[in-house]
Amino acid sequence: MLSLLTQHQRIHPRENSYKCEECGKAFKLSSNLIEHERIHTGKELYKCDECGKAFVQSASLIIHKRIHTGEKPYKCDECGKTFKSISYLKKHKRLHTGEKPYECDECGKTFKIISYLKKHKRVHTGEKPYECEDCGKTFKWLSPFTRHKRIHTGEQPSICKECGKAFTQASCLNSHKKIHTGEKPYKCEECGKAFTWCSGLTRHKKTHTGEKPYNCEECGKAFKYSTSLNQHKKIHTGEKPYKCEECRKAFKCHSSLTKHKRIHTGEKPYKCEECGKAYRCSSNFQKHKLSHTGEKPYKCENCDKAFRWFSNLTRHKIIHTREKPHIPKECGKAFKQS
Repeated sequence: MLSLLTQHQRIHPRENSYKCEECGKAFKLSSNLIEHERIHTGKELYKCDECGKAFVQSASLIIHKRIHTGEKPYKCDECGKTFKSISYLKKHKRLHTGEKPYECDECGKTFKIISYLKKHKRVHTGEKPYECEDCGKTFKWLSPFTRHKRIHTGEQPSICKECGKAFTQASCLNSHKKIHTGEKPYKCEECGKAFTWCSGLTRHKKTHTGEKPYNCEECGKAFKYSTSLNQHKKIHTGEKPYKCEECRKAFKCHSSLTKHKRIHTGEKPYKCEECGKAYRCSSNFQKHKLSHTGEKPYKCENCDKAFRWFSNLTRHKIIHTREKPHIPKECGKAFKQS
């Protein structure tokens, strides 16, 4: 009884009596020190008969065995959910109580689970423990590191059941699924136009505001989108990093290469439900759909005349400006259209 009392007394705040000679870590109980020392010695006493996995602590083996038996003896009184270990149950209960016992010393933010606090601390320290062996890029967290590795391996584990298209991330698959469902949850408050993705709505809003926040340092040209600016910059550098393996033709942007490849494969993924006509690229498909709807989205600011296609509006505007941009070198005579 005295030894149990002695052990219990060490739970209350006082100096830890048992210290590891290898790393200096201290423990209240000698049994905890003995188990800890196995980390340094590599001695693994507790082995699973089912799969052969070995553990330093007997308690870890007991919890592990429940993977094979399916046993979940710890039940939540609030919702009835069951767990393999009491530690998982304790973490789960915080969903109901809202308790966040782990606080960041740096900013005061609190967390339900200690592992979340450890991850959060990297925001302050700048630590990036996950390094890619292929390119050396480093990451703060495991999940973006795992996603990044798929760039090198080409792995696409998220597959659409509807069309078989594969994706590197589950979030990309979820976005893709909206193409099949026709869901357009993002609506413009200005004109009511709806979009499948939030990014589409964000880009569209700039057509109302006329905002062009991205400027080219080389020529001063402004763009609505950063992607458009990045593509434009390649005009100045002459860079064409995307090359066709079939014919070696090079392109400034990846999307142009993707479209080009369809010339070789004959693929026409954009099919009109109205007449069955198929197209290689989305822009031509969108233009074609206007022939069925009769929609003329491009309006002239000077006379309110409307056009199906932007190119027609551009040509029409010359009537108002009297501009003649097409001048042959031979005679110098100017024309409104080429």
